[in-house]
Amino acid sequence: MARDYYEVLGVSRDATADQIQQAFRTLARKHHPDVNKDPAAEERFKEINEAYHVLSDPETRKRYDRFGEDFRKVPEDWEERVGAGAGGFQGGGFSGAGPSGARVRYGQGFGGAGGINIEDLFGDMFGGSGGFGPIAGADQEAVLELTVEEAYRGGKRQISLDGRNYGVNIPAGVIDGQRIRLAGEGGRGSGDGPAGDLYLRVRIKPHPRFRLDGRDVTVDLPVAPWEAVLGTTVAIRTPGGEAKVKVPQGSSTGRRLRLRGEGMPNPRGAAGDLYAEIKVMVPPKPTARERELFEQLAAESTFDPRRGR
Repeated sequence: MARDYYEVLGVSRDATADQIQQAFRTLARKHHPDVNKDPAAEERFKEINEAYHVLSDPETRKRYDRFGEDFRKVPEDWEERVGAGAGGFQGGGFSGAGPSGARVRYGQGFGGAGGINIEDLFGDMFGGSGGFGPIAGADQEAVLELTVEEAYRGGKRQISLDGRNYGVNIPAGVIDGQRIRLAGEGGRGSGDGPAGDLYLRVRIKPHPRFRLDGRDVTVDLPVAPWEAVLGTTVAIRTPGGEAKVKVPQGSSTGRRLRLRGEGMPNPRGAAGDLYAEIKVMVPPKPTARERELFEQLAAESTFDPRRGR
């Protein structure tokens, strides 16, 4: 039996939309696989995301409250159909007992109390399981992991999920959290109902060099002390290849140099930017001559990096 979605988010059954959203944000930040290295974090994150997806939509939440985990089998206009087939009953007779496997609770609207099977309930009303007509299959979601370079370039990719192979067209510049839709590859429909869709939620793997913030990319730029003082032009690696960046004279560690449009591409607008963050590096084991030159500089220079601090 699936876990109660309210329990997953840690909210009461009468929680407001704002409370549900706040609970989701708190849990998502805690369990996102990029920040939580626990092997179980990814499954926990998927469970949290599914619960929020259901409870954040008022109509879907209403069906879930009535029918529990069987809510996906019930069409969106079930209240109208129940009203038409049961002498004007509009669903108020349900007690709203919540998720309970394949059983729901009903009250005076059907002249009694107790648990009944959802298929029995609607079969009696409409003359069998076909009374609803075709019912669309449920949408499904899976995680698609990509490297920064794969997300930058996009292209076609073959993936395997639960023993099935899919051809996926990845848009160039896809970002973390974006969903790619595979139409008709979700859950099977009932009767002649169409299959649901499969959504692949992109998760970009941590990269040893690149740090992403939306479409903007940050990369460390190591420079020698004399390069930082005198200025220089150096080659830098970007997700799309090599680029040149000019280091202004007098640059200290932490200075960020912006390369406009060199971040992640955007098929619908402006590309992100690339930021090269300067890190001044010193020789770990200076030679005798290097040490001599640094000692001369120390004797001659009046620069005090701690002045004013």
